[in-house]
Amino acid sequence: MEVLTILIPVSLILGLLGLGAFIWTLRKGMYDDPDGDSQRILTDEFDDKPKPIDPDNGSA
Repeated sequence: MEVLTILIPVSLILGLLGLGAFIWTLRKGMYDDPDGDSQRILTDEFDDKPKPIDPDNGSA
């Protein structure tokens, strides 16, 4: 039972730390554009893969 005197405050501190991190991300605006990500994944404009080089003329 003595271990509870350590575990309860530690769990409360970790919970408050997580809540504080969540509130910080809300204030920084990290959740403002959820629709934009779903639309960007459908286009090739933001593709990270480079186009292969054509061996005939050396261009992409």
